[in-house]
Amino acid sequence: MISEQMVAGRAAFIYRGGRESGRVAPTVVFVHGAAHDHSVWTLQSRWFAHHGWNVLAPDLPGHGRSAGPALESIGALADWVIALLDASKVESACLVGHSMGSLAALETAARDPQRVTGIALVGCSAPMPVSEALLEAAREDEPAARAMINAWSFGPRARLGGNAVPGMWMAGANLRLMERSTCGALHTDLAACNRYADGLEAAARVRCPALLVCGERDQMTPPRATRPLLEALSDARQVLLPGCGHAVMAEQPDALLDALRAFIRLQD
Repeated sequence: MISEQMVAGRAAFIYRGGRESGRVAPTVVFVHGAAHDHSVWTLQSRWFAHHGWNVLAPDLPGHGRSAGPALESIGALADWVIALLDASKVESACLVGHSMGSLAALETAARDPQRVTGIALVGCSAPMPVSEALLEAAREDEPAARAMINAWSFGPRARLGGNAVPGMWMAGANLRLMERSTCGALHTDLAACNRYADGLEAAARVRCPALLVCGERDQMTPPRATRPLLEALSDARQVLLPGCGHAVMAEQPDALLDALRAFIRLQD
């Protein structure tokens, strides 16, 4: 089920996992990463929607089927997530974010601590620097930037195949998804991640439990880069997925779902 609603004055498409449980049910919000859309969360969002949770998996502004432009800072993304909760009349929610979306979830929890009951940060580090070569490619040559991201996003097994769905090619699917993003969104997203310097300060203001899910072979937000964030959060635990790269939802969807189920059930 996908619905359109107005968020911060613009039309936004929200995937609800195939069903709505009603506003009295607990809510989980899934926030995608750079040049992606809600579809990266299909397995996880559908499971929660069919097991008693309200699900909001939006296409962020300028992504997927949501009106643009793409937002230029993590702070603006956090304000948009809060506006989404307001528009959906959600009083409390657990936030799940991947990569850029994880920074948005972190900042949202810092800005609205009374409403956020938990944050699950997938493929996250703070800060989240982006190489100048990738930023330049995203600005001047998007196909080259997409190729670089694909080369760095997957663990060794995933590059050889390894999709849980026979016949599906993870890297190819990720490339096609990035190609669907609006022109310039990739650079806007990467620049927002690169400029976000307040992640550790935001983490210190977070009052809810946090889960960090990291791929052991993640080249974009490697496990060692998560340590400052783990130390800054007051109540945090980490799940390390063996052999997994940055594209956690594609590479190990079931393991990610298991980690989210265990964590979010505790926040219910």
